[in-house]
Amino acid sequence: MPSPTIHASAVLVGARAVLIRGPSGSGKSRLALELIQAARGGTLRFARLVGDDRVHVEAAHGRLLVRPAAALAGMIELRGTGILQLPYEPSAVVGLVVDLAAAAAERLPAAPQSRTEIEGVALARLAVAAGEPALPAVLAHLTS
Repeated sequence: MPSPTIHASAVLVGARAVLIRGPSGSGKSRLALELIQAARGGTLRFARLVGDDRVHVEAAHGRLLVRPAAALAGMIELRGTGILQLPYEPSAVVGLVVDLAAAAAERLPAAPQSRTEIEGVALARLAVAAGEPALPAVLAHLTS
């Protein structure tokens, strides 16, 4: 059975991927590019695109794997610019889920809101409110 495809972007940051979810126009691709640029600038050691817009997720041995949708591999959309071609990872293990424009985003989230489950795998979750910049919170989470 093929793995499910979800509307999300993913970036491998270090050894684990950041899975970025949110409604259309919420900044998923922008955050993915910002993470890649943070690595190029030395803020992060390594970051590479896994997939943009649609990705496959699959539970395997208690971990959540993510890979690009074949038709979109290596492509990322930058609003106002178009489609960019980037090097990409064919697969990665998800370590963090970022939910953009999250209605339940809180200034000091309770423990249950800092976790989510996808395909039966429990994962760390960061909820970012609509209109809030996501990169500082993601960088803080990744580097703390």
